[in-house]
Amino acid sequence: MKIAFIGGGNMATAMIGGLVQQGFSAQAVYVVEPAADKRAQLQAEFGVQTVALEDALPESDVVVLAVKPQQLAEVARARAAELAGRLVISIAAGIRMADLDRWLGGAARLVRVMPNTPALVRAGISGAWLGPKASEADKAMADRILQSTGQVVWVAEEDQIDAVTAISGSGPAYVFYFMESLTQAGEQLGLDAATARQLAYATFDGAIKLALGSTDDAATLRAKVTSKGGTTAAALNRMAELGVQAAIQAGAAAAQARAVELADELGQG
Repeated sequence: MKIAFIGGGNMATAMIGGLVQQGFSAQAVYVVEPAADKRAQLQAEFGVQTVALEDALPESDVVVLAVKPQQLAEVARARAAELAGRLVISIAAGIRMADLDRWLGGAARLVRVMPNTPALVRAGISGAWLGPKASEADKAMADRILQSTGQVVWVAEEDQIDAVTAISGSGPAYVFYFMESLTQAGEQLGLDAATARQLAYATFDGAIKLALGSTDDAATLRAKVTSKGGTTAAALNRMAELGVQAAIQAGAAAAQARAVELADELGQG
């Protein structure tokens, strides 16, 4: 399998690094990238082949569109003839498949993906939707590529990608926000900044490992560490009074609504 990336930014770099780390041949990976310094960096770090933006697209089985969403319409139209008949994976946020299909002239097999930033450390999770023109064999190829940066979930309907965006796409920022707040709380309670940070970060790391290794759901795990009348109960009761859970759920709903709006805006091209 040969893979071509159009765009060599952070997410493409993460995917390339994951593929090479898994033993995929670097000589079977091509990157179309406008910046000469970025091309040189990718060649030096991974041994992949790179070409400039104005060059012809190398022969490949799969093409990953990894450009900014605002640039995708222009890139897709310019490359439509070259992409005809190929499996095309779009990781551009907020671009609906119908719009991409229109820009490409309707001749490509498409997969739409919403990755997230932990992909940069091979700990990401991607939500993916298989287009109607793509096959189960295409799905298997896409799955192999996406697993280079972490887990993959396949959704049944394209509009569920907006929910994926709200939970895992934007989700790392929610986690960082809670970590930031917990660290600040430690400082307010008299800890020095380094100690507060270490305690907050290690608590998240340990709690996630505990949850992933348990058959209990999050609510059960929470209950197990919440003694009646204890310190944890006092904290959780106060958070409930302030509507923390409702705020998190409302935030995710706002992210989903904004994803729909962005798709409407970006699809007008």
